[in-house]
Amino acid sequence: MKKLKSVLIVLLFVMSLVTCKKKKATSASNNLTSFYCPMKCETDKTYKESGSCRVCKMDLIVTTQENSKVLKASQISDESIFHLTSLWNTKEDKAIQLKDLKGKTLVMVMIYTTCKAACPRLVADMRNIEVQIPKSNLENLRFVLVSIDPTNDTPKRLREFAIENKMDEKQWVFLHGTESGVREFANVLAVKYKQISPLDFSHSNIISVFNKGGELIHQQEGLGVNNKETIQAILELTTEN
Repeated sequence: MKKLKSVLIVLLFVMSLVTCKKKKATSASNNLTSFYCPMKCETDKTYKESGSCRVCKMDLIVTTQENSKVLKASQISDESIFHLTSLWNTKEDKAIQLKDLKGKTLVMVMIYTTCKAACPRLVADMRNIEVQIPKSNLENLRFVLVSIDPTNDTPKRLREFAIENKMDEKQWVFLHGTESGVREFANVLAVKYKQISPLDFSHSNIISVFNKGGELIHQQEGLGVNNKETIQAILELTTEN
């Protein structure tokens, strides 16, 4: 009888341990679980409990620690240019938003193709930067030239300009936008420009470097300046770890 009682006590103790472990595992699982809207109505916001999106009313989708890394990778900071929603057209006349360039280091400059003074030198500076970047890094890099003259610099004209200047490879991106879109982006880059005749503008001469998340990392101002720091910033951003 004593032996049976001892066995029962041991069994009860073991069962209590198992139950405790299950509760802890369930608790840990609940802590790792979150929910998000499949339509991303509130960007990448997540919720602790299941239910429906308060914006579109769709059922929230569960995410665990395993796929939360995917959500985190898709997030962009408040300082990112990828929040801008203006539409642009490439030299191939393809409509894009700036966020479509996400995942690449961006070297950006604002020019116009009829410029006879500063812009040719800015283009030369961009070319000079490109030749100093190893080919293995170019896959993670895009050189983006944004026109400040949307009236004359149509996608067709930008395509011609790219060919004329031997800048028609995939790492070179030319963007044509609306007047408001161009002005908004110029403000972000702190580029000032003013039209002084139908085919002539006065403007700042700034080359900007953005990381893969669209955050401004470095700016080079002036024409024909020492680009050592610009090159270093680009190499750090485009070198795979």
